[in-house]
Amino acid sequence: MNRITTPALQFDSQRFTCAVLCILLGSGSVTLAIQSIFSNMNIATLYVSSSLWQGLVQFCSGKIETTTQSALIPFFPLMGYLLFVAILTGSIGAFLVSKVHSLPFRIAFTEWGWKGFRWWLLPAIWEIFRVMAFILGWTSLESLLLATSQFWFSLALAGWLATFASMVIPLAEREPLTQSDETQKIGIPFTAWFMMGLFVALFTFMNWQLYHGLLIPHGDSAMYEEHLWNVAHGKGFRSYLDQGLFWGEHIQFIHLLLLPVYLLWPSHLLLEFCETAALAIGAIPLYRMAVRHSQSTTVGKAMVAAYLCYFPLQFLDIAIDLKTFRPISFGVPALLFALEAIELKRWKSASLLLLLTLTAKEDYAIIFGPLGLWIAWQQWQEGKQKDLVPRPSFFRTVTPGIGLSLSAVIYLAIVVKFVIPWFRSGVQVHYVGYFSKFGDSLGEVVQNLLFNPSLLWAELVQPDTLIYALALIVPFAFLPLFSPSRLLVAAPLFCLLCLNELAQDPRHHFHAPIVPILCWATVAGLGNVPRCIDRWSLKIKPLAGKTFATHFLWCAAIATGSFFSLGPLGLVFWDSGSAWHWERLYLPSERAKQFRKVVPLIPPESKVASTDFVHPRFTHHAKSYDYSNYRRKVNDYQLGVPADTDYIVIDTQHPYSEIKSPDQIPELREHPDQWELIPDQTNGYFIILKRKAVPKE
Repeated sequence: MNRITTPALQFDSQRFTCAVLCILLGSGSVTLAIQSIFSNMNIATLYVSSSLWQGLVQFCSGKIETTTQSALIPFFPLMGYLLFVAILTGSIGAFLVSKVHSLPFRIAFTEWGWKGFRWWLLPAIWEIFRVMAFILGWTSLESLLLATSQFWFSLALAGWLATFASMVIPLAEREPLTQSDETQKIGIPFTAWFMMGLFVALFTFMNWQLYHGLLIPHGDSAMYEEHLWNVAHGKGFRSYLDQGLFWGEHIQFIHLLLLPVYLLWPSHLLLEFCETAALAIGAIPLYRMAVRHSQSTTVGKAMVAAYLCYFPLQFLDIAIDLKTFRPISFGVPALLFALEAIELKRWKSASLLLLLTLTAKEDYAIIFGPLGLWIAWQQWQEGKQKDLVPRPSFFRTVTPGIGLSLSAVIYLAIVVKFVIPWFRSGVQVHYVGYFSKFGDSLGEVVQNLLFNPSLLWAELVQPDTLIYALALIVPFAFLPLFSPSRLLVAAPLFCLLCLNELAQDPRHHFHAPIVPILCWATVAGLGNVPRCIDRWSLKIKPLAGKTFATHFLWCAAIATGSFFSLGPLGLVFWDSGSAWHWERLYLPSERAKQFRKVVPLIPPESKVASTDFVHPRFTHHAKSYDYSNYRRKVNDYQLGVPADTDYIVIDTQHPYSEIKSPDQIPELREHPDQWELIPDQTNGYFIILKRKAVPKE
């Protein structure tokens, strides 16, 4: 086990004084930052619910101004609480360090207090910048600092935890791999399997409970299960939300590979489990690549932990709008396995895996373009370093990579320009509307992106771009920056997402193709840390720097997750006033209980129109239509329901419900001769209309 360096074995009173000052000043630093944030309810609710904010202000002996929604929090009571926490954690940490390294308690306290609690000063730096911006009248800078405050706190917490972890958990080094050994398989340890299993069990349970609680919408989530049902029953690859076949929306069919198991268990719950398991399996190639790059199994385990705690990954499983299933998520593990195959130069396996990834959505082709250039550049660099006679030609060396790039560009152009519009009867792809600032048609958008740099620059250089970038790389402790060539592979898609009016938020699904690239860059960046320390002549021992970076990685993922995750890592999961509190989302509601009375009233052979959140329950009927204000092709783009509809089921309490009582239903009000109201058995939670039988002549 690596011990604390020799100079620390001697008690240094001056260093001890510095450690005590770090604890005192750090507590004051965090106090000032919390005062600033919790003095305004609009800012405080970025962290906690309004009800919890009020409770915390009162706990700290503060006063709330209800007219201005602000609070006055006295300094010393809050400082006292934080100082108590600092002394307690400082003492416990010092005790553990002293036991691990067989050191006297005061020496361990000195080292832990001096190295660890310096991170508590980071909020003070944030507060100084914020106050300066306020004094100078730089409102944009102050707004940016407030919007990024969670990342400052995340880094402070992660650095503090990582310092302690570095003092008690050394790196487990492997014997350096020879060139012939690098292609051999690396076994996955029990710890990694346990973390993956825990992730699958937890998120599968959460997804299933959301489904049972009628909280998963049909659109963009449960409709994919309808695809499998319709394919299995000869109705085509479609949902009745689609314009026609689903390929009029996206060239995305990886979920059809689930058909063999779906025939055995035709349920949306199966899809939820498979997606969660697929995301977890992505940890396998990450572990192996991390061990190869770092020669340490500890690094591999840290990467697995960081990956599974990475909140943008978790939002691919449960999005902020509670959409829990999207086939694009299957591309994440497929691309990670492909990247591992590329590093091992297993080109046939890589090609098959890249093709598989492409079936998850056409967006992955945007990644393949720069990835091909990276492969070509890497091959050329390696060719120059090898002393081969005769030297391979430049053309032969770069052809595979350039071929991948050109194929990706051609594929994307054909899909967007011809294939998808063909399935939409000539109408252009729907997501052109996401770039309305660049034009109304695909041609205008592409032309402005390529030939209007001033407009492109103005849209890219925005605070939202920086916040989006921080949300993606801070949870990985900035380590992707240590492998810039790999990170650049994600740059084109990242820029495109920043221009997308709906996609500038890693709490949805648009960033899915970027996640594997960031993980790949993180793995390589962590392996590059010792070389960077030597290159920059830093006064840090390479092993110490590598150890801290390893622990900083998983600590950063956990720390950012505490502010952003919807799972048990996140504050909102435990905040009873939050819309994402566990009791509100994962326990059966009265609405879900009342719906059980509805199901027996609708025969399976009937054609049903229903509102969004109960729509998934009727996709196994003869036909299942969307009952909303959207104009669908199945009804010739007219409001109302198709003429063959037998039942209408309206959920009066779902998140977007506009109809609360039968008198508000257009069909019943305008065509009472065609519809009858089934007597309510659900206490007003649901309304059911049945089409009247046509009298026989």
